[in-house]
Amino acid sequence: MRSLILAILSSTALAVGDEPKPGPDGKYTISTPSIKAQFIPYGATLTNLFVKDKSGDDVDVVLGYDVLDYYPKDPGHPVYNSIPGRYVNRIGHGHYTLDNVTYTTELNDGNNTLHSGTNNWSYRTWNVTDLSDTSITFSILDTSNSSLGMLGRVEASVTYSVAKNTWKIHMKANASDRKTPLMLTQHTYFNLDAYRDPSTDKIWDHTLHLPYSARYLEADQGALPTGKILTAAEGSINDFASAPNLALGHARDQAGFSGNCGADGACEGYNGYWLIDKAPKNATVATLASAFSGIRADLRTDQAGLVVYSCNWFDGTAALKRTQGLRDRHTVGRSSCVAIEAQDWVDGINHPEWNRTEAQITGPGKNYTWESSWTFGTL
Repeated sequence: MRSLILAILSSTALAVGDEPKPGPDGKYTISTPSIKAQFIPYGATLTNLFVKDKSGDDVDVVLGYDVLDYYPKDPGHPVYNSIPGRYVNRIGHGHYTLDNVTYTTELNDGNNTLHSGTNNWSYRTWNVTDLSDTSITFSILDTSNSSLGMLGRVEASVTYSVAKNTWKIHMKANASDRKTPLMLTQHTYFNLDAYRDPSTDKIWDHTLHLPYSARYLEADQGALPTGKILTAAEGSINDFASAPNLALGHARDQAGFSGNCGADGACEGYNGYWLIDKAPKNATVATLASAFSGIRADLRTDQAGLVVYSCNWFDGTAALKRTQGLRDRHTVGRSSCVAIEAQDWVDGINHPEWNRTEAQITGPGKNYTWESSWTFGTL
């Protein structure tokens, strides 16, 4: 009955004071016997995700903070497990052209725009518009030019739900008054060991399989696609398609691994985009796993590809949660987590040769949707 009442209320804007309230810990919790997910309205952020390891124990497999007030205060703003927007990842050189008009966007990542700038949706407090024991919906109204160069009004929502051992994410949005770029993702950082492997805090022993992603976008030193589409040779640095048990660090000893994600050699590992080619509907397009915890995570998505970022820029200053780490391990170190972000082609609005305009430009009369799910099991 509670969920039904909230669903009716959420069909229009909820009055102040009618919003569902969080628990005593300040978080909204949804759960099944196999999975528990917790959220806050800031950024529509996932703060904790507990799944079962090979011993049947609950493990919190995503990064975050114990102090909820620190999410908006962290000067580094790593976009922890939230929804950036309205156009995620990079816009090359801070501009794009739509209907023969060129628009300027905020430069907040070297010469590029990242996630639409420093007022993107991961910096906003969303409204909670529906809540049940297994589902929560956050909504946002993005006014015109609230992020520089992002014109027109956009209304959007994300619904997180759990069923058995699966976490599902569904987003929808519409632009009611004019055409605008729109491309979303869910930006979660994983460490399936919760930093409890005494031998390492690095992510390199996790395995990653991308069975439909032999092709990837070549990127420059600023992680911006050049326009070229490459195919990873078997065993090469960017190969995660040829075998199901390739370690994330399988190419650590190869020349070019340091610098593979740019920054003139300073970025080791991964910060790139892999295309998903000819995947059957509902196929698993990515599998992340760890032998230490025994946890396996399978991604399904309706998106055209995914970003893999291996956390190069974490410098050991961000704290782990109380649910993670060891007695002598309290911070997030370099290359100790991985973000796997399902989305459309990076900077596609600036590459008409890719034919991604239909997917990345929305406007009146057109509805944008995005769906992904993570199913957790054991090896």
